[in-house]
Amino acid sequence: MKRILRTSETHPLTWWLNEKEDVVWIKEYKKNGGYLAFEKALKTMQPVDIISIVQESGLKGRGGAGFPTGIKWSLMPKKSSFDVRYLLCNADEMEPGTYKDKFLMEKIPHQLIEGILISSLALNVSKSYIFLRCEYVQAERILKKAIFEATQYGYIGSNVLKSGLNFEIFLHSGAGRYICGEETALINSLEGKRANPKYKPPFPAYVGAWGKPTCINNVETLSNIPSIILHGTKWYKNLSKSIDSGTKMMGFSGKVKNPGLWELPFGITAREILEDYAGGMNNGLNLKAWQPGGASTELLTFKHIDLPMNFSTIQNAGSRLGTALAMAIDDTVNIVSLVRNIEEFFSRESCGWCTPCRDGLPWIVSILKSLEVHQGHENDMDILEELCCKLGPGKTFCAHAPGAVSPLKSAIKYFRSEFESGIKKTSIINISSI
Repeated sequence: MKRILRTSETHPLTWWLNEKEDVVWIKEYKKNGGYLAFEKALKTMQPVDIISIVQESGLKGRGGAGFPTGIKWSLMPKKSSFDVRYLLCNADEMEPGTYKDKFLMEKIPHQLIEGILISSLALNVSKSYIFLRCEYVQAERILKKAIFEATQYGYIGSNVLKSGLNFEIFLHSGAGRYICGEETALINSLEGKRANPKYKPPFPAYVGAWGKPTCINNVETLSNIPSIILHGTKWYKNLSKSIDSGTKMMGFSGKVKNPGLWELPFGITAREILEDYAGGMNNGLNLKAWQPGGASTELLTFKHIDLPMNFSTIQNAGSRLGTALAMAIDDTVNIVSLVRNIEEFFSRESCGWCTPCRDGLPWIVSILKSLEVHQGHENDMDILEELCCKLGPGKTFCAHAPGAVSPLKSAIKYFRSEFESGIKKTSIINISSI
């Protein structure tokens, strides 16, 4: 397995880690150059300059959607029109198999805080929130201490570094729901309401938290900001092996020899991550399929293992890069059982706001349970494919249902025989009668 040599030139996110991988508190962070990017931005740059650099860097959101961060920032209205506005850091990391944000918050909390402060400066924001998954108890404890340290050093509070500007960061521990990854549901939850998504438009950039302009960014996205400001866009782009700029926290879980996550350049192949870093499959097992970045991403097969890990290539192959924390599925796994488990999760996490999602996902689970014990009906495959269509993009209120049926749709595409083998041949049901 490859040993990673981290430097500030090659690993902007993780080079701060010390030998024991203990928490990097403010004294150590500052000793290695921490908060220099914030001081540079505060003293020498205008908000429009910061936004321009982030746009030019090509930084894309690391939460899974991959929307360009600089463009998202540019959608916020001018300060003269709105005095109150918010920055929300989405730390509600609920995607199964994903723990990259948890790692960054628990190991290098000041990198995130510095990223929030620079972003607040760019967006003319004085109050920011970190919306944290409630199960991340350790991260909560560390972030509280880190915010306290940053306040003591004068980076948070009133008249920061004698600039006349005020910055506050509030830590909010959420109730822990998958739907809070959807930004308008997150806003509802932050406001103390049920975490249902809101109708868009208006978009949060104009009508967000408490009706004010709001920008929502992921933990890993914000953690990239200090290095971009300090080292520039050309350096950041050159870190990548592909058209996507920079590096990404990537990994492999499942029955591999060395499951974990590593900061790697965009464009590295899935095979390199699996074999060189995760050590390959456990002895006696073969790779049957894999999900590139979370439970909501479509399954890919062994023939896709040499694809470069970047947004467009994985999308062209019929899946999504998502969080880039891949899951290996070995050849002993029954695909129907795997997908049933995934769909049970998504059914349980549905907010119930719209009918296709609320009723469709439990129906899918029910059919998959029947197929799993070879008691499926003749029309079950037709019903599953119809549900994949009716819960697809544009058919529901948010992206929860389309994400939920993505693994099912791809599983049927690549492993249809495993589903069909669960049909009880003597049972026939007319779909129109259901």
